[in-house]
Amino acid sequence: MASISISNGLKTLFTVLGALMLALLLYTLITDGFPFRKELLTPWMAATLIDFYINVAILSTWVVYKEANWVSSILWIILLISLGSIATSAYIVLQFLKLSSQESSQDPMSYVLLRHPHKNSTEPTAKCSVVATLRILFSVLGVVMLGTLIYTLVTDGSPFRTELLTPWMQATLVDFYINVVALAVWVAYKESSWVYAVSWVILLICFGSITSCVYVVWQLFKISYQDPAYFILVHHSDSVVYWYNHTNLK
Repeated sequence: MASISISNGLKTLFTVLGALMLALLLYTLITDGFPFRKELLTPWMAATLIDFYINVAILSTWVVYKEANWVSSILWIILLISLGSIATSAYIVLQFLKLSSQESSQDPMSYVLLRHPHKNSTEPTAKCSVVATLRILFSVLGVVMLGTLIYTLVTDGSPFRTELLTPWMQATLVDFYINVVALAVWVAYKESSWVYAVSWVILLICFGSITSCVYVVWQLFKISYQDPAYFILVHHSDSVVYWYNHTNLK
């Protein structure tokens, strides 16, 4: 029953968040016009967008793994880039809706996070280059965001100024933090201790994609470079069971 409650709760949460972001997007478009205006691209808006799209890159990596073909992967990535957390919320809700009643009652998070074994019988075996490449990629992205944050602080001062909080900046921040909620749910699921989970979530809220990249890279270093990269998505015991079952299905 607890697992079903979690499944229903997360479906409701991301349905509400997606609807909220859609309403805010439409409201901002109506009241403040289109966002493609030079005066809106302040240094802190640029930094926020970089922060936002690094988190999108993390979510897109998961989507590429989850989807059975490149066409659907590319389509969802385009939606994530163009619609942000609206697409994120829709994708997460869709994954929960695909669960059977049995899957919802067992461990819905692992079934949502991992690709179903029957979806792609040609799933590649573990390659050392995948884990190593992701370690390098997200390390570089984390450093880029850290450099962007420091540079913007030095050249443009504090972000806590009322003149920066334009309608589109507010909408961008809501969009950004809905994606942070999605990542925070994953972190809370991954961590065995609520102290660690809460600490990581606070860091996600404060430092955005810097923390996201640090967490992903840390998880990648906790597995062997010969392991499948998706091992980081769930608890270690769950990933071992999944790998065993998937190998035997073949």
